[in-house]
Formats: sequence, C-alpha cells, structure tokens
Amino acid sequence: MKKFSTAALLLALCTGFGISSMAHAQAVKTMRCEFLPNAPDQHVVVRGDTLWGISGHFLQHPWCWPQVWGLNQDQIRNPHWIYPGQIVYFDRVNGRLRLGNSTSGEPGVVKLSPQTRVQGIGRDAITTISTDAIGPFLSQPLIIEGDDLRTAPHIVAVQEGHLNLGKGDKAYVRGDLADAAAFQVFRPGNPLKDPVTGKVIANEALYLGTLKLERRGSTPEEAATFSVVDTKEEMQVGDRIIPRPVEPILNYVPHAPAGNVDARIVSIYGGVATAAQNQIATINQGKADNIDVGTVLQLSRLGRTIKDPADHNKKVKLPDEQYGTLFIFRVFNHISYGLIMEVQNTVDIGDTARSPQ
Repeated sequence: MKKFSTAALLLALCTGFGISSMAHAQAVKTMRCEFLPNAPDQHVVVRGDTLWGISGHFLQHPWCWPQVWGLNQDQIRNPHWIYPGQIVYFDRVNGRLRLGNSTSGEPGVVKLSPQTRVQGIGRDAITTISTDAIGPFLSQPLIIEGDDLRTAPHIVAVQEGHLNLGKGDKAYVRGDLADAAAFQVFRPGNPLKDPVTGKVIANEALYLGTLKLERRGSTPEEAATFSVVDTKEEMQVGDRIIPRPVEPILNYVPHAPAGNVDARIVSIYGGVATAAQNQIATINQGKADNIDVGTVLQLSRLGRTIKDPADHNKKVKLPDEQYGTLFIFRVFNHISYGLIMEVQNTVDIGDTARSPQ
C-alpha cells in the first residue's frame, strides 16, 4: 500500500487552496500530513463521529484533515458539511479524502438535500472534536486579566433567611447591567503563574451558576432583583456577575500556529498536578502571542540533564519526550485553554506545548 508524503499531498492541494510556491515550500518543510500505511478504503460516518476521529482512521496526524479533504477553504470552514450515513473515501491516486453518500456510492460525489439538512444544522452534522469534553469550558471558567471582574456588578444581598443561594432563590445585585438579562456568576479564584518566570499571568475565576434578571432597580441606588436559574456552587454576597455569552458554534478548523510557539502548561483544570487524555489544560500564551482557536500544539516533557557516567565532569541533556497533542479551543490575551489529545503519558504542569514538527 502506498504511503503519501507531505510533499505529494501539498502539491496536489496547491491549486485547490491557492497556496503560493513559497508558502507551499514552507508548509512542506514544517508539516507532516501522511496517511497511515494500513488506512482503510472508506469509512461510513455514524452518529457520535468527529472529524478528528474519522481522520485518525486515515492519517498519522488527525489534525491535518483540512489539508487532505477534497474541499475548498469555504467548505472546510463550514461546520455543517458532513452527516451520519455519508461515506468518507480514501482517494489513493490523488492522496485525498473525499465525501460521498450511501446512495451514490461514488467517491467525491456529495448529494445533499437542502430541505432536509436545514433543520438538522447544528444537531445532526458531526463536529471537529467532541463537544462533551469542551462544552462547559466555552463560557466557563473565566480568565480574569486586570480589573475585569473587580468592576463587574455584584450580589449585595440574598433572599431573606438564606446564607447562600440555590436554584429558584432571589439575589439582589448592584452595578451596571447594560442591556443584558441573563448573567453568569463568578468568584475570584487562584492566580495562574507562569511556570518559567513565576509571575502571575491572570486569575481563573470560579464559575458558580447563572442568574436571570427579574426587575431592574427603579433608581440608581436601588438593587436589581435576580432569580437563580442553576447552580454549580453555592452563591453568596460579594460574588460577581457578567453577561452570559452567546453560545458559540462548536466547530473549528485545526491548524499549526502561524509562527513558532514554545509555551508551557500553566495549570490542569480542577487544581490537579497531572492530567490525561480529554482533560483541559491552560498554556502561558494567547492572542498576544498569535495563538488562535483551532491551533494545534505538540506536548513534550523536557529532557533531564544528567552526568555522563563515563565522565562525571560533563553533563548531558536528554532529548525532550514528545507524547501528545493539545487542541486550543478558547483563547485570552496571555492564557489559552486546550483539550489534551492522543497522549501516551501524563501531562504535567511545566511541560512544553510547541509548534508541530
């Protein structure tokens, strides 16, 4: 069975994606998007599949899927182009994956009915990665940089006779609510320290639940009345509220970072020291460092420095151990959240997250 090289794959894609010769040469130099030697001829899409998982049947690096689908850029960025029941074909001649359906049986032929698909958008279409793992983290927890949370509206009183708030209870809030009606409740949490410099980068606020505005204060001095919609932790006087964000589209196009990235794991969500696959980690780089949503990084453990057993006066650094992948799905200025993917070892605070090689 033929194994397709990066160069062959990207050469086939240059026309379809409009890649310049210089960009193509750089991509060939830095990216490896090779097919598995035992890749199947086809895969039938089933409910629960993800693009990452499907591509893992064919590719050595599943995050490379945008480079090997026979689609243009607009189609790849559209999160609603593949559904259960369709068939992914391995086009070995051109080194691409193509999409067909069970009725046509023809590679590369996609016959979708707009009438039946419109209602299913967002529900039936498969996602890039599992939404179960990252869903809650798309709006919670909250990274606090500067005075963002300190100046937010806050709970000044709780329902009479209550020390803490539970579902259905009333809360009284002071502060500028703007035009929002639904809010999330947070409490300042632990500082996030850069493992290299030891400096505090930001604070991670503890998500407590959601509130719904019942009545605005009739004067600037009067508190607004809220009811508790749901709780993850008990709320109390002093907790801060911010408008609930719009639910994001749960689909991303994975890609290597635009520039060289050499980041470190700052924390594992939940306050633990180590993590495994499908857990959430933060890194000490973000928007200010050209990290964006969909960025894929390689996880490695720094090699130890040891004494040469044959010459104790000399030290030898062992190679860094590459052991997995981090998929960035939420980005702040100097902190990013990533989903840990395909690891062969535990993830520790201080491990590196670098540009794929």
